[in-house]
Amino acid sequence: MTEKFDDKQYPKSPSSQESFSQEHKAVEDDPYRGEKKLVRQLKNRHIAMISIGGVIGTGLFLGTASALRHGGPIGLLLGYLAVGSITYSVMISLGEMVAYLPIPGGHIKLAERFVDPAFSFAMGWNYLYNWIIILPAELSAAAVLINYWNKEVNNAAWITMIMAIVIIINLLGAGVYGEAEFIFASIKVITITGLIILGIVLDLGGGPDHDRLGFRYWKHPGPFVQYNDIPGAKGQFLGWWAVMTQAAFSYIGTEIVAIAAGEAKNPRRNLPKAIRRVYIRILLFYIGGVIIIGLLVPSNEPGLNLNSDNAAGSPFVIAIKRSGIKALPSLINACLLTSAWSAGSSDLYTSSRALYGLAASGNAPRIFLKTLNNGLPVVAIVFCSLFSTLAYMGVTSGSGKVFGWLANMTSIAGLMTWFGICVTYLRFHAGMKAQGYSRKNLPYASSLQPYAAWYAMIFCLVICLFSGWAVFLKDQWDTATFVTNYLPFALFPVIFLAAKYHYWRIGKGFWWKPVAELDFVTNIAEIEADTYDDPPPRNKLEAFWAWLM
Repeated sequence: MTEKFDDKQYPKSPSSQESFSQEHKAVEDDPYRGEKKLVRQLKNRHIAMISIGGVIGTGLFLGTASALRHGGPIGLLLGYLAVGSITYSVMISLGEMVAYLPIPGGHIKLAERFVDPAFSFAMGWNYLYNWIIILPAELSAAAVLINYWNKEVNNAAWITMIMAIVIIINLLGAGVYGEAEFIFASIKVITITGLIILGIVLDLGGGPDHDRLGFRYWKHPGPFVQYNDIPGAKGQFLGWWAVMTQAAFSYIGTEIVAIAAGEAKNPRRNLPKAIRRVYIRILLFYIGGVIIIGLLVPSNEPGLNLNSDNAAGSPFVIAIKRSGIKALPSLINACLLTSAWSAGSSDLYTSSRALYGLAASGNAPRIFLKTLNNGLPVVAIVFCSLFSTLAYMGVTSGSGKVFGWLANMTSIAGLMTWFGICVTYLRFHAGMKAQGYSRKNLPYASSLQPYAAWYAMIFCLVICLFSGWAVFLKDQWDTATFVTNYLPFALFPVIFLAAKYHYWRIGKGFWWKPVAELDFVTNIAEIEADTYDDPPPRNKLEAFWAWLM
């Protein structure tokens, strides 16, 4: 279908009269009054690597162990393809909005503007919950990786050291975080690229054992796993579906560019670049990675069970160890460990900015708006870092088991965030259409809309609804699994309805604002002032770097 927009361009700076009235209204309503604001310190290369770092993490390097064990090589691949398509749909929806309005608070503030304050409240607190839970999950994952070398030392020591590194990086400011993420993400990109190339070599018989694997493990133990020994297509389908929640955990974090938008330099130039290349990263790193894992490691490999005391950890490390390469598994494990540091640093950064965005919307105490002279939201960072101590649960319960619990909670909360982003985009899309603005003039626009947003919104709910189905099988009830899957899913509507009732009680109405009245003008002048043309490259090396980043 062809979009029926006229030639009206998206809003530029408002007229002088509109600007005068809006400026005075903004001063009256400004939640930042008396507080310093975030400072745009993140460069183009920082944003590029942050967007990559949000895609590559312990979900791919470690979580795929459980996914392969439950789904088999084909179940693993199909699960990652399905969730990857949802991820791409969410990112192009978010990309249109955040490239147009790169404001602090990201999609949380956008939900307030294009849906309503109650929906923003629910999205914001769900998102904060997501990122304060994922931080101890990454710390637990790091402990699992370290246990590859030393199972004797108490995990509390490893967790404490990594926690200290993560907190220090964030307390040094957004600029230092950007540089650290650039370095860590570069290591991750080099590592996963090298692992994919190495995997192809090993599969073709280029390892020390010269064993040509081909598609051996697709034949035996088989392309699918019969989940819980359930025979036939039903058991294979359930094995595939078991991959979905874990795959979601792997992909959660791609939306971090929206939160970073408030501190990005030249956001209308740099953010579209990051969004346009998301599909390349999904195909190359994730789909390529899980194909290699399915070729090199059989689904019945004992080391894939992260709940056991003798878990070998990452499927990549297991594959290299099985091939007979002596020293390389330790080197790869060390590289994977840096990904846990990187992911933990990003988790704390995102959770603190989400809390800052909540405070900016009036949905959290104003004390979380407190920033230092360099724009560092220090109170929000300190508060969010306290939740990292949940990782110490792994000292007694086992870090692999705790990682699984927290990954479930994070996956569902993340999917509900994606659901909220899609709802916000559908309102954004309808508002532009109703007000006659042409999307083709936006800094970034996709021809797949609004169908991609509808697709992602529906399937996010479906995955959440059936995420914990395994506990309802005969003799399979597990309270921890039920709670960690369904608590975040139930909290979202409860928080939304409670906030809706509150806003209705204070006279802000019950129904959402008509799309014809949505605000596409506020903040535009400020954003345009931060937009500039990058200097042209002086040589071929600079031209290549500009294309790459």
